Amino acid sequence: MSAFRFELLGQVKTEHGILRRGRYHTPHGTFETPCFAPVGTYASLKGLTPEQVKATGAELILANSYHLHVRPGAERIERLGGLHRFMGWDGPILTDSGGYQVFSLGGKVKIDDAGVTFQSVIDGSTHRCTPESVLTFQKQLGPDIAMVLDHCPAGDAPPDYQRAAHERTLHWARMARDLHDGWGGSSRGQAVFAICQGGVDADLRRASATALAEMDFDGYAIGGLSVGETKQQMAVALDACVDALPEGKIRYMMGVGMPEDLLAATAQGVDMFDCVVPTRHGRNHSAFGAGGTTLKMRNAQYADDPGPLVEGCGCYTCSKYSRAYLRHLAVADEMLAGILLSIHNIHFLQDLMRSIRARAEGAA
Repeated sequence: MSAFRFELLGQVKTEHGILRRGRYHTPHGTFETPCFAPVGTYASLKGLTPEQVKATGAELILANSYHLHVRPGAERIERLGGLHRFMGWDGPILTDSGGYQVFSLGGKVKIDDAGVTFQSVIDGSTHRCTPESVLTFQKQLGPDIAMVLDHCPAGDAPPDYQRAAHERTLHWARMARDLHDGWGGSSRGQAVFAICQGGVDADLRRASATALAEMDFDGYAIGGLSVGETKQQMAVALDACVDALPEGKIRYMMGVGMPEDLLAATAQGVDMFDCVVPTRHGRNHSAFGAGGTTLKMRNAQYADDPGPLVEGCGCYTCSKYSRAYLRHLAVADEMLAGILLSIHNIHFLQDLMRSIRARAEGAA
C-alpha cells in the first residue's frame, strides 16, 4: 500500500455541494480533513516553535520552495538532512512551488512556455524557474507533498491572458507529471499535486480540472482564487473545479484562511486549505472572534477588559491572558503580542476545522 493515500471517510450533502470527511496518509503521519495548514514560508511560522504550532492542533504545515531556494538554498537544506530536520517539524509538510510568489513580482518576471525568469526581492539576483527545476528544488527539500509550477495570473487579467495562463499551466503540469513518474512517482517518498487555474471563468476552470484529472496526480489544488474576486465568482469557479476532480483524491484550495471562506468551501467539497492570514493577523494585533468578528487589540475598548479573547476558546492565549493584557502588549509593540495572537488565530481555525469534521461525522 502506498505511503500516500487519501481515505474518503464520509460525505454529507449540503446546500452548496458535498461536505467531505477524510484522512490523508504520508510517510510523516496522517492529517484529518477538512484541515487548515498554517504557513511557514521560510521554514518557520513567524515567532512560533514547532511545539507551539502542534499544540494548536495543526497536523500539516507549509513552506515555500521558491523562498527557500533563494535563501538558504535547497542544496544546503538537503545537505543538512532535509526540511523536516532543518526546521524541527516531524509531521507532514507541503511546499508550494512559488508560482504565486513569482508572478506577484509583476514587471520583474519574464514568462515563456518553458518557465519564468525573475529577479530576487532579496538581492536582485536573477533566477530561472521551470517545471523541472521547481520539482528538483522540492526533491532536495524533502517535503511530503510538492506542488507543480503553475502560471497564476492576476484576478483581473484579460480573458485572453487567463486562457494563455491556463494552457501554460497544463503544459507545465504534463512536464512535471512525466518527471515525477520518471523519478519513481510517489514511491520515492514524495507526492506531487497539480494546480487548477482559469480565473473566474467556469469553462476554463472545468477544462483545467478535467485535463489535470486525466494526468492522475496524487492530489489536486485550486489556485488563483481569493485574489480579489467576489464571493459569488469564487463559488462559481470553485464549483466548476470540484465537479471535475476525482472523488477519491484530495482537493486543496490554496491561499484561503478567513473563517467564512473555509466554511463555504468545505460545504462545496474542499478538503484542505492554507494561508498566512492567522499569523499575519496576529502580528498586526488582530484576533479571530466569535461569529465572524475580528478583534483589533490596540483598540481602547479592551484596556480594562479582564475577559479572554474568545469566551470558551481552549487555546493557550485565551486560557491564560486577558484582553487587557493583550491590548497592553499590542500598544507597547511587545513581540509577545504577535506570538500570543498568532497562537490564538491558528487554534481558532483548527477548532473550526474540528467542528466541521464533527458535523460531517454526525450527519453521516
